[in-house]
Amino acid sequence: MSYKDLLVVLDSEASSRGRIEVAAMLAERFTAHIVGLYPLAISEAARHFGYYDPALLDPFFRELQERSRKAADKQREVFEHVTRLRDLSAEWRALPTGPDADAALHARYVDLTILGQLDPDRGDADMIRPHPEHVTLASGRPVLVVPYAGHFETVGQRILIGWNATREAARAVNDAIPLLAAADVVTVLTVDPREGPNRHGQLPGADIALHLARHGVKAQIERTVSADLTVGDVLLSRAADLGADLLVMGCYGHSRARELLLGGATLTLLRNMTIPVFLSH
Repeated sequence: MSYKDLLVVLDSEASSRGRIEVAAMLAERFTAHIVGLYPLAISEAARHFGYYDPALLDPFFRELQERSRKAADKQREVFEHVTRLRDLSAEWRALPTGPDADAALHARYVDLTILGQLDPDRGDADMIRPHPEHVTLASGRPVLVVPYAGHFETVGQRILIGWNATREAARAVNDAIPLLAAADVVTVLTVDPREGPNRHGQLPGADIALHLARHGVKAQIERTVSADLTVGDVLLSRAADLGADLLVMGCYGHSRARELLLGGATLTLLRNMTIPVFLSH
């Protein structure tokens, strides 16, 4: 089992360079084809406005289009430079459509999509950047989210799995097997484990560790309680303690509405992540 094609979703932010480097590193590791996708912010003038004056609005939209194309060209230069240096099979796509729809659509036809964390200090990020959790839900494929700040020389040498015995967690673990099989250290962490045949079992984490062992992955099992912390904060804290360079977990183990209202591990991690996070739903 291996990744044969990867998609990296890019934009005009400086953090795109880090995403390209991570994607290229993984493509080289798995001898995979890599696609660079740049969703252009503006396609054409919005003629559905109640009042539309071409003389007034057309120049404005043409300027936005030109800015978007120039930003895309800069990222294409970086993408092609990095992929040439590593002698990778690569292609570039710049598409004049909405970023969420494009990322999810193209993600359906690759093994893994690399996206960037939304910068919480950028108020416009929600409107112009694809949300990793939305792409995960809409594509049915795993995503790797790279923090907007930091440099990541390694991804997948020391992996922490957040295991809660849900369908989403099982999907994430199996989607991540190529990375897990190549890791130096894999730790399975259960937080507030619940015993029972339909939950974590008599020995929480043992069943998934046995499954991984059959794939050649030797995983350490840990159990802990959250106390006054959220599950997301517990996972981030333990990842820091272990020196992990990748966190694997299911996306939205609860409903999206419940997590938006009450909070949850997915949202906590996507807001506060300091290392790449591998998500599946």
